[in-house]
Formats: sequence, structure tokens, C-alpha cells
Amino acid sequence: MNSLEAIRRWRAQTPERKMQLRWDAIPLNVARSMAFEREPVDIQMIREIHARTEPPALLKRHLASSATPN
Repeated sequence: MNSLEAIRRWRAQTPERKMQLRWDAIPLNVARSMAFEREPVDIQMIREIHARTEPPALLKRHLASSATPN
């Protein structure tokens, strides 16, 4: 996939899906940032902390609506 295709695919996502993808990417982004600053940290530890963190209100509503059966 080239960069134009990646941009098209991103733009085609719903706002809720974009928010979910951003939220899910936080642990890896933090780990990479810390490694760049020469402060490596265990990615599993970051994932565990992130799992205990409350998501933004809009994301919580999206997760709740997707968990309810149709």
C-alpha cells in the first residue's frame, strides 16, 4: 500500500473508528517516544497501565454502543 492509499483508507474511516485506532496506539507511541529519549520501558507495563486508564467520553460511548447486541 502506498501513502496515497493509506490516506484514502484513513479518510474513509468513521470518526469513532479513528478515535479507537488512536486510543489503541497510545501504548506503542509512548514506548517509542521513551526509547527515542533513551529511556526504554517495558511495553507490557505501558499496556497494563493504559488498560486501567479511562478512555475519553466519546470513545466510551462508542464502545458501549458496539457492545450492545442488535
